[in-house]
Amino acid sequence: MSSDSYTPPKVWTWEKDKAGGRFASINRPIAGPTHDKDLPVGKHPLQLYSLATPNGVKVTVMLEELLAAGHAGAEYDAWLINIGEGDQFGSGFVAINPNSKIPALLDMSSEPPQRVFESGSILLYLAEKFGAFLPTDPAMRTEALSWLFWQMGSAPYLGGGFGHFYAYAPEKWQYPIDRFTMEAKRQLDVLDRHLADHDWMAGDYSIADMAIWAWYGQLVLGRLYEAAEFLDVTSYTHLMAWAEKIDGRRAVQRGRMVNKANGDPAGQLRERHDAADFDTRTQDKIGEGQE
Repeated sequence: MSSDSYTPPKVWTWEKDKAGGRFASINRPIAGPTHDKDLPVGKHPLQLYSLATPNGVKVTVMLEELLAAGHAGAEYDAWLINIGEGDQFGSGFVAINPNSKIPALLDMSSEPPQRVFESGSILLYLAEKFGAFLPTDPAMRTEALSWLFWQMGSAPYLGGGFGHFYAYAPEKWQYPIDRFTMEAKRQLDVLDRHLADHDWMAGDYSIADMAIWAWYGQLVLGRLYEAAEFLDVTSYTHLMAWAEKIDGRRAVQRGRMVNKANGDPAGQLRERHDAADFDTRTQDKIGEGQE
């Protein structure tokens, strides 16, 4: 791309080969499926189709937290949706999420099965279904939902803005990096100031914490974009302490592993169909060509 000033045309047209960036091959300006592909269905009422991006991690952490809290009905099958290979554009997935983004959930316990898409909506659906991780006090419930929707509205600046231009764009351009770094740091400061006076985002540990931690907690822990030093994350001391506290929870550690497919096999679980899978990791052994 030339450094010369860009003049937009009167009508924009898609030029796939010029889209650029790490994810250019899977981005397109139209919706709908590109191919026919049914989704698998396992033995549990809850069927999750996802990938261990921050949005996917939100939901697997929630499901593992529910199970750790004794909600046996939260047992689930987690199927890998490889967005790099276009799985999200299969007809079966699009039927559950017409927006072709992970995660998507199918609750087979209802008739007809209930589809749920958008990670924040899935967290709220599960919290209400099991009566867990969402305050019952009206004021605190409102506070938790405010922070949940804050995260949903803010993450595009962090992921699609800062993350894209800092880590994934084909070239480094100062203007967008400066623009989105400023916003990312403002958001970190919002959280740090709030957590200076609160143990959790809203009352007790809740879906608000899970949603925010998946993005901002993992960012300050150095797991997103290799940008921790660049953003001077250690200066946000209250946020760091909160992130480390959540990171130490066993359910969170398990949730981070699910539908992860590009790391150390000892720390990932491509598919999850039973709690024992964390020990056997059968699908990851298959992926390595092992018996």
